[in-house]
Amino acid sequence: MTPDFLQDLQERNLIHQVSAPGLADVLRAGPVTGYIGFDPSADSLHVGSLLPLMTLLRFQRAGHRAIALLGGGTGLIGDPSGKESERSLLSREQLAQNLAGIRRQVERFLDGAGGRLLLVDNAEWLCQLNLVDFLRDIGKHFSVNQMIARDSVRMRLEGREQGISFTEFSYMLLQAYDFLALYDRHGCTLQMGGSDQWGNILSGCDLIRRLRGVEAYGLTMPLVTRADGRKFGKTEEGNIWLDPERTSPYQFYQFWMNVEDADVVRYLRHFTFLAPAEIEELAEAVRRAPERREAQRVLAEQVTRLVHGPEALARAQRATEVLFSRDADIRTLSAQELAEAFQGAPSSTLDRSALGTPQASLVALLVEVGLYPSRGRARQDLPAGAISVNHVPVRDSDYVLSEKDLLSGGFIILRKGKKHYHVVRIGEQ
Repeated sequence: MTPDFLQDLQERNLIHQVSAPGLADVLRAGPVTGYIGFDPSADSLHVGSLLPLMTLLRFQRAGHRAIALLGGGTGLIGDPSGKESERSLLSREQLAQNLAGIRRQVERFLDGAGGRLLLVDNAEWLCQLNLVDFLRDIGKHFSVNQMIARDSVRMRLEGREQGISFTEFSYMLLQAYDFLALYDRHGCTLQMGGSDQWGNILSGCDLIRRLRGVEAYGLTMPLVTRADGRKFGKTEEGNIWLDPERTSPYQFYQFWMNVEDADVVRYLRHFTFLAPAEIEELAEAVRRAPERREAQRVLAEQVTRLVHGPEALARAQRATEVLFSRDADIRTLSAQELAEAFQGAPSSTLDRSALGTPQASLVALLVEVGLYPSRGRARQDLPAGAISVNHVPVRDSDYVLSEKDLLSGGFIILRKGKKHYHVVRIGEQ
């Protein structure tokens, strides 16, 4: 049975605003073409983009046709929404690189079978516009009074040190024109996006009504937040990216495993296709035995499989089992599993010829790589088992790294306490 798109979103608390009550009837009447835009500010999407991606996938699974709009044109301008200051403009070369990376991710994520996905770049029409014609035909339909009342603009106007350039001020017109272009070219009558896009979406609906005499619709999802107010998708190391070269599948899996109890049920609704009854069972598990982290495990499995596939999920699970188990042997991990688990960890290189020599003294290396401020402090902590090599505590202050310490791929893992790692990569001289 084809799911009801709006009902599914409602059950998952994923509807923030709808432009007109008639949208539900339009969606039930037959396949609708709808779109979401993706800003090419980087060469990869991050988990903040995961909700719009999943909304398009839900839209497809409900029998509708999805358009993923890449901002090759608007990316040259920059969206002021949510920004406290003017963006640095991207070069055309960087923009092209970003677009290529995002295109690959969208194509992998969404279902392109049977023409149910259109991947479109708004540079196709925006970069061909004649300025005078655009101002006469489009600009006259926009009230500056209404534009400066929009949150994205008002916030910048009220900040004395910030302001907003005409370049970013014009973004609203360009996004509205995108909706009109997609209606003319592909019969698109629905634009979706985050709640910060509400004003831009309404402008597009109004433009289509004025120029084509047709009712177009807008729908926004709530912006994802954390219960404690911290920004979703950020860690101490930075953004959580969908590109495995930027954020490894292991790190991605751990991000979801570390979600707080206060957030996990909401994220299960937002980021998985689990039925409401299954989510309620996991919510009960959180209330009954939060220490087991069953809901986090299911969330991490579901999202990692969806984004990175079953093989990457299996590697992430295996690395997690070994690295967080007292009895597991880190030597059983493959070079790829180790590389993914410690991607982004502080690292240094040591020539292979140095192994077994004073140059590979553990105490000296602990200071050299910054885990300890002095050799004396390192010698004091070693007898207590605070230092481990490849997860095995070392208490000998005269310990020297040697060939027997090498892991697959030429790694040696130093750890201080539970959380402070350093990866020694062994290279040939």
